[in-house]
Amino acid sequence: MKIAIVGYGKMGRIIERVAAERNIEVALKLDEFNNAHFEGITPENFEGIDVAIDFSIPSAAVENILRIAALGVNLVVGTTGWQEHMSHVRSVVAGREIGMVWSPNYSVGVNAFFRIVTEAARLLETEPEYEAWAWEIHHSAKKDAPSGTLLKLVEDMKHAGYSRPVSVGSNRAGAIAGTHEIGFDSPADTITLRHTARSREGFALGAVKAAEWIKGKQGFYEFSEILFAK
Repeated sequence: MKIAIVGYGKMGRIIERVAAERNIEVALKLDEFNNAHFEGITPENFEGIDVAIDFSIPSAAVENILRIAALGVNLVVGTTGWQEHMSHVRSVVAGREIGMVWSPNYSVGVNAFFRIVTEAARLLETEPEYEAWAWEIHHSAKKDAPSGTLLKLVEDMKHAGYSRPVSVGSNRAGAIAGTHEIGFDSPADTITLRHTARSREGFALGAVKAAEWIKGKQGFYEFSEILFAK
């Protein structure tokens, strides 16, 4: 199996190491030095590539996806901050008959956390005395705030039926890998749900597993769909 890494920063380097441990060849690495204007996304560069893994930046993600999809190459996308274009990307993936996995977070633990929070929101929707908050903190280099993961958590709460306002907060400092917290408070008690990442290793492993899974497949999938399919 051959992959391309689009966005060869800190995450890209960890993905490269994880891929090597799983006997996957990183045949192409694109970054701001060889793909600043998308010049690296060519048929020649992507010849023989099974899956491209995109951990680039919000302003480049959609164009990266569209150009790679036009080459008929499957995708795993972990870049956040572009979700307003999701419906268009879904239609392009369907039209090109390729496969794509998307998630704002490829940690197995976070994807379990999504489901835990969803269930808590469902249970407390009918208890109006419980108000909710959502908060996250990441390293100072993270581009988008609130994080895509926090936005998905709030979205999942709403889909579960929690219709009351959710107070959303976000901080950026230091080298923090990522902490996400959902809380419910009433006059009687407080429920706090928190996920704390210790490193980026879990994100990289999940992305590589997603690439292994989507190879040769068609359709648009969220990582949680394939992770918990069994």
